[in-house]
Amino acid sequence: MFEKIEVFNMAHAMARHAGSRHAVIAQNMANADTPGYKAQDIASFQSHLSEASGDFQMRATRSSHLNMAQSPNGHAVFERQDAIADPNGNSVSLETEMMHGVDAKRQHDRAMAIYQSSMTILRSSIGRR
Repeated sequence: MFEKIEVFNMAHAMARHAGSRHAVIAQNMANADTPGYKAQDIASFQSHLSEASGDFQMRATRSSHLNMAQSPNGHAVFERQDAIADPNGNSVSLETEMMHGVDAKRQHDRAMAIYQSSMTILRSSIGRR
């Protein structure tokens, strides 16, 4: 029943995206001192939504399929181009990663708020509190 309600699908996708982004940010922070490591990120949820709304989508059956690196939840991971590299080639800035982490947490909190509000409306419509 709930899989047909689009707002729940949207909230679920938004929360999964935020979780994937958290995983990539955590990986960046773990490799903050690794020489030659390049900071990574995933595309914004808005661009993910734009891609998903098309009629034809390329699908990968495994992480190495289509030569695309992916996070655990299937979002494409790319190298951040705006990151400035240290002399050892590492482009991770802990301050920047913390800011990106806060942004991902806000996105996840927003998804949970949408889900909770939708559940409240659904419960009200069937007469339960």
